[in-house]
Amino acid sequence: MHSAVDSGVPSHGRIPKHYAVKAQLLSLLAELGVGALLPAERELAARYGVARSTVRLAIQELTVEGRLNAFRGRGTFVAPPKLIQPLGLVSYTEAVREQGRRPGRRVVTVETRPPGATLAADLRIDPETHVWHLERVLLADDEPLGLESTYLPLARFPDLMDGFDPTTSLYRHMASRYGLVYTEARERIETILATPRDAHLLGTNPSTPMLLIQRLSADQRGEPIEWVRSLYRGDRIGFETVLR
Repeated sequence: MHSAVDSGVPSHGRIPKHYAVKAQLLSLLAELGVGALLPAERELAARYGVARSTVRLAIQELTVEGRLNAFRGRGTFVAPPKLIQPLGLVSYTEAVREQGRRPGRRVVTVETRPPGATLAADLRIDPETHVWHLERVLLADDEPLGLESTYLPLARFPDLMDGFDPTTSLYRHMASRYGLVYTEARERIETILATPRDAHLLGTNPSTPMLLIQRLSADQRGEPIEWVRSLYRGDRIGFETVLR
């Protein structure tokens, strides 16, 4: 028994024209290979016997999904596969390296600031104290994939930045400097749209779908280490986990 949306086609068999073109384009992308230039809209419209507006809509959807990369003045190209990040207590650096890509970070902000009532409660600190705020753009082969804001209690880690290069792994620094092990975390995932500032930092546009992950991590004693807000480009990164 097939569901009404099996393979994306409803049981009544009627689908929008652009969806049929989109399916044909996916086959074409597989033939062309990563980095190949997509033929012009006019050529594709003639090939598939549809209007250019229909082809344009199919291309727009494939671009949003991360199957195509569009560059103004250069054309539209077949995009590389998405980076797949495991959900778990793992370092972004190691996860990227395991997929054969070069991890990196671009520092946006390093500061201390008041936490506010909600963050103070999560970190179990006095709202009148301060936290470290470290904001960085996450890179893979110099491509911006995410924007990460990390908050840590200043009183617990007053010398956090001593000898720490913020373009490198914070997990590794916390383990080597403080002997901390990230033992557990509470994580929440939802979809949002990028703000103009987020889009600017990530080199995309505000209509790009984003995956927002908020995580509160604790050490081997159950003490909060950090609260992290990570915003990932939905067109360039995916997540997976193993459930047992």
